Amino acid sequence: MDFTLETEDIISMFMSILCGGIIGFEREYKSKAAGFRTIILISLGSTIFTIVSGHGAGSDDRVSANIITGIGFIGAGVIFKDQFSVRGLTTAAVIWTSAAIGMTTGIGYHALAFVFTIITLIILLLSTKIEQLISTMQKQKIISVTFRTPDFSLIKSLEAELNSKHLRIDPLEVSKDQDTLTVVWQVSGRKKYLVELNEKLAAIPDIISFA
Repeated sequence: MDFTLETEDIISMFMSILCGGIIGFEREYKSKAAGFRTIILISLGSTIFTIVSGHGAGSDDRVSANIITGIGFIGAGVIFKDQFSVRGLTTAAVIWTSAAIGMTTGIGYHALAFVFTIITLIILLLSTKIEQLISTMQKQKIISVTFRTPDFSLIKSLEAELNSKHLRIDPLEVSKDQDTLTVVWQVSGRKKYLVELNEKLAAIPDIISFA
């Protein structure tokens, strides 16, 4: 039994727990779906599989590919799509990154894994500030609105009502299907006012649906 080799593996596992704990703490603090324990276990599991593959339990490339595939399934489980947005993409990316860090510790690159961890943490901490900055800038969005009746005057009156100093609405396409009328708009404005636009559209009884 090679105790030196086992000691290196134990150090790798503890390093994996440390790196996963740092990232997991930030996720837990923000009350994300994958929190402290989940990220640690993902990082540690990736490390263990990498260590085992390195001791001849299988092809290194094959085990690594299986780790990535398995993590992909876990990441897909935290992604949710509602009518207006997709949530959980960042958490899924963090799960994927944590697994990569775990694999890095598993091959003994502890310093590199720690650097990756700090870089990941900095990105997560700065992302909120950057997103707030982006939200103050003009954004464009394509909106499709379906009216209950084929009355073209509804489109003109709604455009006149919604066009303001905060939003710019440009019609791209108008189509009629039986008794309904659908218009596609390109809307420009700040994120705050785009969200308010969704609320206004939802409150109009003549609109069947919009997306």
